[in-house]
Amino acid sequence: MKYFITLSIAISILAGCSSNKSEETKTSIALTENTVTISEAQLQNAGIAIAKPEQKIISSILKVNGVIDVPPQNMLSVSVPLGGYLKTTELLPGMHISKGDVLAVIEDQQYISLQENYLTAKAKLNLTEAEFNRQKDLNTSKASSDKIFQQAQNDYTAQKILVKSLSEKLKLISINPDKLDETNLSRSVSIYSPIDGYVSRVNVNIGKYVNPSDVLFEIVNPTDIHLALTVYEKDINQLTVGQKIIAYNNTNPEKKYPCKIILIGQDLTQDRSIVVHCHFENYDKTLIPGMFMNAEIEIKSENNYTVPSDAIVSYESKQFVFVPKSKTEFELVEIITGNSENGFTAIISDNATTLSQQTVVTKGAYNLLMKMKNSSEE
Repeated sequence: MKYFITLSIAISILAGCSSNKSEETKTSIALTENTVTISEAQLQNAGIAIAKPEQKIISSILKVNGVIDVPPQNMLSVSVPLGGYLKTTELLPGMHISKGDVLAVIEDQQYISLQENYLTAKAKLNLTEAEFNRQKDLNTSKASSDKIFQQAQNDYTAQKILVKSLSEKLKLISINPDKLDETNLSRSVSIYSPIDGYVSRVNVNIGKYVNPSDVLFEIVNPTDIHLALTVYEKDINQLTVGQKIIAYNNTNPEKKYPCKIILIGQDLTQDRSIVVHCHFENYDKTLIPGMFMNAEIEIKSENNYTVPSDAIVSYESKQFVFVPKSKTEFELVEIITGNSENGFTAIISDNATTLSQQTVVTKGAYNLLMKMKNSSEE
């Protein structure tokens, strides 16, 4: 039964062979370790064609991955400089906000004390200024001693410093000191957005006390959102600023995002990689900072020896071509393949130059491989 099956396979491969038993006897295959010999009849029926490898320019695609990133100047962490209780906020992650919009209202009794101290210090400033001017006039006419005048001058300077200091503290919590008087003191302050952007994170809830070091919200300005790719050291010399890139994610790989390289890092990480920064030609708001992305980079084309992709056969996880040793004898030669384009595949192994001086099987290589495998099983 084994002999019958093996013989049937061999006959089916040799298309057009006669079913006559005497003809079968004449067709035979001689096999060594990496060489196959067939008859002339089999040669014609197997559709064998040979040609020399050709030099062609094959474009190379470098595949890398990375994440959506935002430069530090486009990512804002919002906090309250003096702390307080969160009274109100309507922010949700993903909301768009404009510069000047109210992000939250914070209240605390210290705000009342700060405004009180400022107005009191400002009122006292008027008094110390008047006293300073009076002592200055008296000292000019020698009706007052230098010591008294200097004391009035120091008091006046110290009070100006205090008023200025309290004024700056008010500005920190968005209170305009020039518009503050005894009629409009408030226990709450509003936090305003300094930029246009999207809310990426909300870290607080109503009624929570927040310290000056606590981050309430994070806002992203997407105008400068970019793609940070990880490229290994061996490939970095093939990249240049301005080079085009096509990015996509695993969720929707059909949707492509054109980019171009704007900056190539100069610092190698421990795994011998460098970060390459790329700008999106058109920003898509569905691209969120931290999202993983894939990218394809068309690197410089190279002039390689190539063969038709059909000339290459795979066997035991390796790549081979058949090289004619005679009209009916063919040797299986291992190669290492590079990139493919327009039906041709580059040979990048050390024997590429040697193969370029020989002919290889460009058609019918798979048939020869099947003959070798079937013969070895008999």
